[in-house]
Amino acid sequence: MVTLHGTPDLFALSEIRGPVLRPGDDGYAPEVTGFNLSARRTPDVVVGATGADDVVTALRWASATGTPVAVQATGHGANYPLDHGLLISTRRMTDVTVDPERGTATVAAGARWRDVPAAAAPYGLAGLSGTSSGVGAVGYTVGGGLPVLGRAYGYGADLVRSFHVVTPDRTLHETDRDREPGLFRTLRGGKGAVGVVTSMVTELLPLRTLLGGGIWFPGEHAEAVLTAWSGWITTVPDRMCTSFTLLRLPPLPQVPEPLRGRFWARVAVAWTGDPDEGEELLAPVREAAPVAVDTVEVMPYTEADRIHTDPQDPLPARESCLLLHELTPVAVRTFLDQVGPDAGDCPLLLVGLRHMGGALSRPGPGPDMICARDAEHLLESVGWSPPRPTRRPSSGPRGPCTPRCPRTAPAARW
Repeated sequence: MVTLHGTPDLFALSEIRGPVLRPGDDGYAPEVTGFNLSARRTPDVVVGATGADDVVTALRWASATGTPVAVQATGHGANYPLDHGLLISTRRMTDVTVDPERGTATVAAGARWRDVPAAAAPYGLAGLSGTSSGVGAVGYTVGGGLPVLGRAYGYGADLVRSFHVVTPDRTLHETDRDREPGLFRTLRGGKGAVGVVTSMVTELLPLRTLLGGGIWFPGEHAEAVLTAWSGWITTVPDRMCTSFTLLRLPPLPQVPEPLRGRFWARVAVAWTGDPDEGEELLAPVREAAPVAVDTVEVMPYTEADRIHTDPQDPLPARESCLLLHELTPVAVRTFLDQVGPDAGDCPLLLVGLRHMGGALSRPGPGPDMICARDAEHLLESVGWSPPRPTRRPSSGPRGPCTPRCPRTAPAARW
């Protein structure tokens, strides 16, 4: 028996169909561990929700006991420690249903983005996933959702037609532009802070293939490549989605040869137009410096992870994002001085500049909470980070930590 915020036991959670776990129970550790291993998570109770009813029951108990709540699906947004309270794990809620006639997918809270194109591809359809399809589709979308093809099609949240969400008062709502529009607005880019989304309906795109991949240059050519790239992106159409990244790849077996243990400058591209036209547009980039590896090719949309090659296995890392209005020559020079080939012992694994604008800058279909529509670039950095020490305060919730970045969404807390 355990005492939690004045409640002597967990009897009220006996209605939960999924597991109810406490520290020390079998299955507790894998249930709480997120993708970012630097953020230790030690909630007092974990509810492994199997559906909306379990979420309602869990929130009813949390409300009655004054217990703070966090939510986690795949754990890609779990970048901060969680040292008490209730964690609702939605990883068992993985259903994806495609309606090819309406061009939509109904996606449950724990489904990964890779589940959506896998279900939609037989109909020639695809969803607006990000650089890694391993992230949770719902968590990514309520955070705004910055897709690989964002310049061409906008934010992932722009395509959402409706949400099912359980609010802290234990009420299950179905919300869209007409039904509770204020709630719908908050969930499109508001990072899920107003409730636990149990499913969403999102539009799909008629998209089977794209031209995509990475053009890799030895890191000593970073200045030449970045200078060429920063001028080139001012000339390309909206369908050209691209980023420039410096990568200091560790000598680990997970990193493929010949990339392992070296410093690289990479231009990643995704193009939805005619492949020959896309190849012609890429000529100035390829001519900027000697190319070491070129993986750009026509690929099925289901293989879009090969464009940015994000890590597929959990790791301890610290990520930071910053939105930029412009990329001036002074900004390019500062970027190179800080993280370029002459930056010394730079501790960052990755520092990237994502070209925004295009459809990302245009208003969405109705009000939303997306804060990045006026940005021209997204600056992102990732470095190794050891696990942070766990604190278990005697009472009171931790304050929310919400990075202003649409790439992923952190766990919601109340």
